[in-house]
Amino acid sequence: MVTADRLNSVQEYYFSKKLREVRGLIAQGKPIINMGIGSPDLAPSPQVLETLRDSIIEAGAHQYQSYQGLPQLREAIADFYQQKFAVSVDPSTEILPLMGSKEGIMHISMAFLNEGDEVLLPNPGYPTYASVTNLVGGKAVNYDLKAENGWFPDLEELSKKDLSKVKLMWISYPHMPTGATATKEQLESLVNFAKANGILLVNDNPYSFVLSSNPTSILSIAGAKICTLELNSLSKTFNMAGWRVGMVLGSSEHINAVLKVKSNMDSGMFYGIQKGAIAALQSGPEWFEALGEVYTKRRESMFKLADKLGCTYDKNAVGMFVWCKLPEGAGPSEEFIDEVLYDKDIFIAPGTIFGSNGEGYIRFSLCVNEEKIKEAIERF
Repeated sequence: MVTADRLNSVQEYYFSKKLREVRGLIAQGKPIINMGIGSPDLAPSPQVLETLRDSIIEAGAHQYQSYQGLPQLREAIADFYQQKFAVSVDPSTEILPLMGSKEGIMHISMAFLNEGDEVLLPNPGYPTYASVTNLVGGKAVNYDLKAENGWFPDLEELSKKDLSKVKLMWISYPHMPTGATATKEQLESLVNFAKANGILLVNDNPYSFVLSSNPTSILSIAGAKICTLELNSLSKTFNMAGWRVGMVLGSSEHINAVLKVKSNMDSGMFYGIQKGAIAALQSGPEWFEALGEVYTKRRESMFKLADKLGCTYDKNAVGMFVWCKLPEGAGPSEEFIDEVLYDKDIFIAPGTIFGSNGEGYIRFSLCVNEEKIKEAIERF
């Protein structure tokens, strides 16, 4: 059977392929320390787990659920955004729960892109933006993010280009993979740029509460809903990556468009997971303080490992990664991480998987306990 032409536009996800190799090394008895993946190794709170356990015996728990999620879940999301970001959203019309924010990238692209429409993608940035754009027939157009600009786009330079065919622009602040943040003024400039050029701006925002003292939503910018959607997730903030709970927020018009796609793609999120998500969103300040304490200690240890390798990094970056510039003469990123993998049995992500501007960089994940980080340091 001949596969669809669209498969020619994408490759197997890097981590899917590389982790197969890592698993093979582990099967050979290699003591691999995996510092490549941002998959939280910590557990959700006991309240979340208890809520999930108790919910499965409730009436209707195992039936199909609403495409729009439980009203209580949407209300919990709205309350969370009000409390944490000072953003007001209507839980009835401006919130759509998702089975992880990653599916939102596909749903949004399918809802708004026609074949040939152009999409502005950050370089470096999350590879899924490009692959989904290609799968739906859009044209990926990279915009540069560089260290000297604080990993923020040069909007003045971008405005000089022909943007007549651009329909979507993907941003991610706090930024993945660099951990860079954007000021309110920078977010305002992005919203104004999108308005001026008739572009739907989508901020992918799952890292706001990991090592961040100032959680920010682009929807806090006045008038942003006119041209902006925001994706968020419980994966990183509440250690619920495998639960697949995310959300998209924006105007009712934009949310309805995404719902048209989503309602044809699944049959609702499992009741117990939604109830657990509600409990997570209602977590008190002690949850965020404890999470910050763990990641702060891990980051300090990871800085020591980066120092061992002669790398430089931004101590003020946020999120669950440490983005490091390789020392002069280190060679290409992918060759560097392979050398470390085969010589020291440590897997690190090369910056190039996030785009050409990631050359010369590597990324460490903080989803590794302190003992493993110290062991990695000792191997050098």
